[in-house]
Amino acid sequence: MSLRYFLPLYLFFYLGAAFLWRSFIVWKKTGINPVVFKSTESAHDYIGRTFRILFALVVIIVLVHSFWPNGYLLFMPIEWLERTWITTAGVILLLLSLIWTVVAQTQMGESWRIGIDQEHQTALVRTGVFGYSRNPIFLGMMITLSGLFLVIPNALTLLTLVIGLVLIGIQVRLEEEFLLKSHGEEYAQYKRHVRRWF
Repeated sequence: MSLRYFLPLYLFFYLGAAFLWRSFIVWKKTGINPVVFKSTESAHDYIGRTFRILFALVVIIVLVHSFWPNGYLLFMPIEWLERTWITTAGVILLLLSLIWTVVAQTQMGESWRIGIDQEHQTALVRTGVFGYSRNPIFLGMMITLSGLFLVIPNALTLLTLVIGLVLIGIQVRLEEEFLLKSHGEEYAQYKRHVRRWF
């Protein structure tokens, strides 16, 4: 399958499996909307809005690459990175990140949220992939952005990678601070035994 079709299909399955389907499952089981970013001026909600813009940019990049080749040239492709082995490595990263993210979200169960839920106490998940990484879903997102850059290296995929890494780094620290307040010594002990990323 050519990249022209692979990338839109991948994006469809990634957004569907990693966000929409998991949100539906948690809502169905708990009656709680797991998307907890709001429209306030807090740093947390500002990051949420910026994440949405980032994801929209990724969708635009993929669609333009697939269906408007002349328009894609405006994204300033980095031609010296357009090598078969680099593209293959990027595709492998994309597929691995999808599997890793879905597994992590499944193992998180009803505790899964998009953002920091200050209204509902959730259980601290420490098993499965969470036994190796405190933030496996964010790790998966970073791998996804890295894979996308390798598959279609250009100025915008590089920009989304850099912005994504910064946003994820900030969001992770906000969440860890919140989890420490919520779970106290249990989370402090978890932090001592499991690394932030891997």
